Amino acid sequence: MRAFLPLLSLSAVAQALYFYIDVTSPKCFFEELPKDTLVMGHYTAEEWDDHRQAWWKHDGISIYISVDEIFDSEHRVVSQRGGASGKFTFTAAEAGDHKICFTPSSNSGRSNWLSLSSPNGGIRLTLDVAIGETSAIESSDKDKIQDLATRVKDLNARLNDIRREQVFQREREAEFRDQSESTNGRVVRWILIQLTVIGITCAWQLSHLRSFFIKQKLT
Repeated sequence: MRAFLPLLSLSAVAQALYFYIDVTSPKCFFEELPKDTLVMGHYTAEEWDDHRQAWWKHDGISIYISVDEIFDSEHRVVSQRGGASGKFTFTAAEAGDHKICFTPSSNSGRSNWLSLSSPNGGIRLTLDVAIGETSAIESSDKDKIQDLATRVKDLNARLNDIRREQVFQREREAEFRDQSESTNGRVVRWILIQLTVIGITCAWQLSHLRSFFIKQKLT
């Protein structure tokens, strides 16, 4: 396995390679990576299906992936379990050999006889690894990036709509507040005018009654 992986490093996105794994043991290979090198791998695991007479991806397959730094006392930088297909990614913290291992398992009910019915082993693992070229790795996920960008644009458009609605509501609130203050001012002025008229009327009536009583006493 040490022989084929360096071929992957000749280009950022290598052609997909496949190899066979016995379900009873992991398959490991080594790669010497420079510091800060980005590595992304995509894999697909298949079992031999006698009914279809072909390798077939089943939901019961799971793959455990581990990446260890050989130069740093087997320090593990990746430890993940995925389904029959998936991806893994890591960045080399330091320069040196890295051991990448795939450990398959299956609960599809065929694992006990697959290694006997298939001459090559129980699991066929197709692996596509991109090493070192960030732009090429990003291009492989271009559709996902575009989808995320579209979602971000939609969210920004919705936020702009919400902001416009908030501005409109604030303007309406300010308009209603001005109308309310103007109405309250007119009501207060009208009350003051009424109190003034009532006060003047009461004073005139009191003065008239006083004059009337004074005249009555004189007579």
